[in-house]
Amino acid sequence: MKLDNYLTLGRSGLRVSPMSLGTMTFGQEWGWGADAGESRRMFDAYVDRGGNFIDTANFYTNGSSERLLGQFIADRRESVVVATKYSLNMQPGNPNAGGNHRRNMVRSVEASLKRLGTDYIDLLYLHIWDNLTPFDEVMRAFDDLVRSGKVLYAGISDTPAWQVARMQTLAELRGWAPLVALQIEYSLIERTVERELLPMAHELGLGVMAWSPLGSGVLSGKYTRADLDYRKDPDSGVTGSRKDVAAGNGALNARSLDIAGVVAQVAKEQGRSPAQIALAWLLHRSAPTVMPIIGARTFAQFEDNLGALDVELDGSVLQRLDAASAVAMGFPHDFMALPMTQGVLSGGSSVRRAA
Repeated sequence: MKLDNYLTLGRSGLRVSPMSLGTMTFGQEWGWGADAGESRRMFDAYVDRGGNFIDTANFYTNGSSERLLGQFIADRRESVVVATKYSLNMQPGNPNAGGNHRRNMVRSVEASLKRLGTDYIDLLYLHIWDNLTPFDEVMRAFDDLVRSGKVLYAGISDTPAWQVARMQTLAELRGWAPLVALQIEYSLIERTVERELLPMAHELGLGVMAWSPLGSGVLSGKYTRADLDYRKDPDSGVTGSRKDVAAGNGALNARSLDIAGVVAQVAKEQGRSPAQIALAWLLHRSAPTVMPIIGARTFAQFEDNLGALDVELDGSVLQRLDAASAVAMGFPHDFMALPMTQGVLSGGSSVRRAA
């Protein structure tokens, strides 16, 4: 697989690379990102190898991520697909500078366009569901921005499956711009999205992007059990170190290290890095296809991540990784899968869904 083996994004006709370049590490304002030179080096290498799918957000590194990206795309805007996000508050103390509502969406888009130095955004995500804004307000505001040409496609991130499903249904009913992409945390240490979010995306035609595909670095093998006693400063927010982020979001725990241990064993057997094995596992997922977002701090990490595109994992290795990281599907999935349940449904007949 190569970066120029493009995929269509969900039900849209938009062509994107199978691995997206994440830019949350572009800028050093949070204490753990890359400087402008290293960021430019990663961007140029990604695009030169055929990559075209760039992921950012208005909030990343306090706006520096979008500003740097705007400089980098200035002479090749038409050849890249820029995805950004709105929702997170850029003006502490101002309640209307955050959330999913129309005012914040429109104002955030205007600010992002200025930072990016462009007159349109290819893909705009709602970043995190706020549990406050009416879902029809969000979808109508998305549709207005698409009709204006300032946004070409709408996407959604970090939102319950049932909420996404009714938003997509409303858009189809009203003839509004549909959601074409879903961004979720997905990795060998975070597989609960397989219960509802991934099946929903497959049924509703949403392209799936996986953020934190290395589990905040845990799957790269950089942490040991000695790190389990580490405590993040509760007031540091997103700033500090990568270890602060891993500890703060719960990725640094005993179960995750157990899974990372299996990944490291497979990597040693395959002559690959643990990060490449973890990313390759995601690239092997299907129904739906999953596109990892790689967010490296150094060029060396970036190059290592790209090496995952060349990794082939056979069925036995995939089963081993699946078994080490499996999560209980819970009700009603486990109940529906019971032989007793299937027996009373089918009446003893053999029935399967056509491909």
